[in-house]
Amino acid sequence: MTDRRKRLALLAAILGSFVAGLDATAVNVALPAIESDLGGGLAGQQWVSNAYLLTLGSLILVGGSLGDLYGERRIFTIGVAGFGVVSLGCALAPTIEVLVAGRALQGVFGALLTPSALAVIVATFRPDERGAAIGSWTAWGGIALVIGPLAGGWLVDVATWRWIFALNVPFVVATVIIVRIADSERPREGPSVHLDYLGAVLCALGLAGPVFALIRQPSVGWGSPQVLIPAIVGVAMLALFLVQEARAPHPMLPLGLFRRRNFAFGNLETLLMYGGLSAVLFFLVLFLQQVAGYDALQAGLATLPITVVTFFVARRAGRLADRYGPRWFMGAGPLVAAAGLAMLQRLDAHIDYVTELLPALVIFALGLAATVAPLTATVLADADESNAGIASGVNNAIARVAALLAVAALGAVVAGQFGATIDQRLAGQRLAPEAQRIVDEAKHRTLARADPDSLPAAEARLVTQAAEDAAVSAFHWGAGIAAALVALGGLLGIVGIRNPRREVPCEGCPGGQLAGAPLEAARPRRPVPAPT
Repeated sequence: MTDRRKRLALLAAILGSFVAGLDATAVNVALPAIESDLGGGLAGQQWVSNAYLLTLGSLILVGGSLGDLYGERRIFTIGVAGFGVVSLGCALAPTIEVLVAGRALQGVFGALLTPSALAVIVATFRPDERGAAIGSWTAWGGIALVIGPLAGGWLVDVATWRWIFALNVPFVVATVIIVRIADSERPREGPSVHLDYLGAVLCALGLAGPVFALIRQPSVGWGSPQVLIPAIVGVAMLALFLVQEARAPHPMLPLGLFRRRNFAFGNLETLLMYGGLSAVLFFLVLFLQQVAGYDALQAGLATLPITVVTFFVARRAGRLADRYGPRWFMGAGPLVAAAGLAMLQRLDAHIDYVTELLPALVIFALGLAATVAPLTATVLADADESNAGIASGVNNAIARVAALLAVAALGAVVAGQFGATIDQRLAGQRLAPEAQRIVDEAKHRTLARADPDSLPAAEARLVTQAAEDAAVSAFHWGAGIAAALVALGGLLGIVGIRNPRREVPCEGCPGGQLAGAPLEAARPRRPVPAPT
């Protein structure tokens, strides 16, 4: 293949992943504006985020197998084109339900796009060229994490949240044209690939049930059939999923890999670390805009230090981990990150960014940067070379599922704490019907100021202060639990991780599962038989 076509294939992979990464990070900043326009309260905001993560996390392993079966360029093109068409639908969504459905479809096409972008690079470049190509792809993935909140915040402030989705379309058209010109398809080689369709369906249903129950619970209570039935059915589906993966000749989730100590503990730490990270960023952006009074761009700028510190420090931390071993980095890093999250307990509705929020985010980011590269490298090192691709895919899927479950579970905690606190603050007060309506509306939104303009001054002050106190208390609970999750991940790293079975340079995994993919994931994917 000519150098020109190689560059075009790399450009297509970068553009496709860049669009998906930009969209994913920009949407969180736009959630308050979406709620204001389409309604839905906190539950609607959770579903806008979680519908995407649900289908992406459930299908990403199947997406990789589809690339092996039908050709990485074809699946990549379908993924990018589908993502663009659905993005246009999201931009035009008339209701919150339509937007949530569109986000779920975005996740489906993202599950095709994400693994096949790496496969396009592997198919195009010789082994001795892949390191530089994957490094460039991963770096641009990191840049998308930086630009996303800023671009999303700017678009919300100067135009509308709908442009976040609409602007995907021209980039998608360019990507499809470029990948067709590059013509990077490779002939199918090696053993035939089998798709675990039943496993994918069971996984999606199993995750959807508990997530639906957790998001619905604050509105109807734990005893409601709307909560109990989805939760029970979801748990049953997850149990059947594990049975299917144990028996399937070609499972999408090879359970045999979890018999290896570092792989099991590393993925459990991934679940806790990425769960805490995703949940705190989700609720922090809502808190900054809906309680502290930040606009969308200011909220995007406020969280920028996390990405910047991780981007510049992670590779250097990886080099140190290569020299001294990953275990203590995987232990101390999350504990430092948890200390940063614990500092969020100092925040109230009136934030001094420089003295209160910025130090917490920098300390959190330093701990995160010390962890992501050693964590990813250690998980891959415990797999055989022939299974490195599937091991990376499993770790990536677990990171997505962690975000899905954490946002849903902590959402139930935050909503419950908000409601309990506002009721406690107003206990014994005889509110007028209009004041009670405003309080009930605040409970529906959660992490938001009340809007008591229609009330008498004394009653307005009472309701406003109660809602503000409830929002601060609820956010503190969410941030505290996220800190505990991250700290528990660090303790598991210290206790559970041993020296890797084989050498996988931490420096080659600078973004962890946050951006791009580790170089080791470029190894050929092989079907993994069920354990005997």
